[in-house]
Amino acid sequence: MKKNTFYLVSLGCAKNSVDSDSMAALLQRDGYTAVEKSSKAEILIVNTCGFIQQARQESLDVLSELAAEKKDGQLLIAAGCLTERYREKIADSVNGIDGIIGTRRWMDIVNLVQELRANPQKPRYHLPDADHIGKDEQGVLRVSVQGASSYLKIADGCRRSCAFCSIPLIKGPPVSRPVDSIIHEAEILQDNGIMELNLIAQDTTDYGSDLGMKDGLVALLKQLLPKIPDIPWVRVLYAYPGFVSDALIDLMSADNQLLPYLDIPLQHAHPDMLKRMKRPSDMDWVRRTIEKMRKRIPNLALRTTFITGFPGETEGEFQILLDFIREIEFDHLGVFPYSFEQGTAAESLGDPIPNEEKERRVAEIMHLQEGISLKRNQRLIGNQLDVLIEGNGDGISVGRSYRDAPEIDGLVIVEDLADIGEIVSVQITGALTHDLMGKRIKK
Repeated sequence: MKKNTFYLVSLGCAKNSVDSDSMAALLQRDGYTAVEKSSKAEILIVNTCGFIQQARQESLDVLSELAAEKKDGQLLIAAGCLTERYREKIADSVNGIDGIIGTRRWMDIVNLVQELRANPQKPRYHLPDADHIGKDEQGVLRVSVQGASSYLKIADGCRRSCAFCSIPLIKGPPVSRPVDSIIHEAEILQDNGIMELNLIAQDTTDYGSDLGMKDGLVALLKQLLPKIPDIPWVRVLYAYPGFVSDALIDLMSADNQLLPYLDIPLQHAHPDMLKRMKRPSDMDWVRRTIEKMRKRIPNLALRTTFITGFPGETEGEFQILLDFIREIEFDHLGVFPYSFEQGTAAESLGDPIPNEEKERRVAEIMHLQEGISLKRNQRLIGNQLDVLIEGNGDGISVGRSYRDAPEIDGLVIVEDLADIGEIVSVQITGALTHDLMGKRIKK
């Protein structure tokens, strides 16, 4: 173990990855060095996820493992969403935690570390009553760089009232970052050769609502895109149903830099089910908007997410969901079994649908989607796609097309060696359920 070193584990979503990288940047600025092995670090940090039960259990397992292996002189800190929501209960669940810091005050990580080092025998729980995410970002970039791709967080928090979701309890109301800060950070990423910029928030289409902006995402994009002409791919993630404006569709149709890809988590397709979920229930809007987008943007890639097994979901409502999936034919689809969350609007409904039934429904949806995904991929055979290379070896390269967001979607396997971080033209020659195969087109 070396002094002034830290080991950081980031769990959960890309938004958590941004917070993790921002905490790491603050520590490095204060003279700490990141190490790749927990046994070599003085400070152990787990940025936890608290979204659903499975994620909470993973966070507790990682904390427990590090606590069990902790040496004399090492300090273990639990950070992030799980600690924000369950606070001191985390210390009761895992013996050996020295410090706790919530996701709303991630920017105080250096102060917490200094206090723990000054008095290592006294656990310190830094959990002030903050009603929103802290805005004092202390000058660190709100980005997470992965190769030639980067996430950039444009806002945090959420004002939606979805019955199943604990995010507003964890994050608080939305806090949009200033346009100038976002542009400045994007320009830095451009100077560092980033080829793909992924704009993220709990709800990107709500960007600027707290700043008094109307259609703030479009206003941001119109200022941002001309400032970063050397970043060829800009992707928008996590759009809320009902808030995909005509102006956003027009911009995506007209600007080649803004990728024709949209992730709209719909959660269900039966209006009654959506009303119980406290989600937008106008399925006519959904159909009209998807039709409009596909007409205006012929090469559009659509992703969505569904929940099955929500309290009261009947077999008939589930069949309506299956029919909708068949009708729309999404390019990518994720589905989760309902996770009971205390403190949410759905708590009073209990969790009446057995786990076995939830898993059966999940499997049926994914089986259906696999067939749709394969069919849509097969239609691409013979087409030419640009591919961002992320790995290579043994005569092949692996990357992603515009149709595939990092970490969650498919890959393109290229029959040639190409440099990592390069965007190459590929002739698609084969299709798998989620991935594509192709040959590089030499210029």
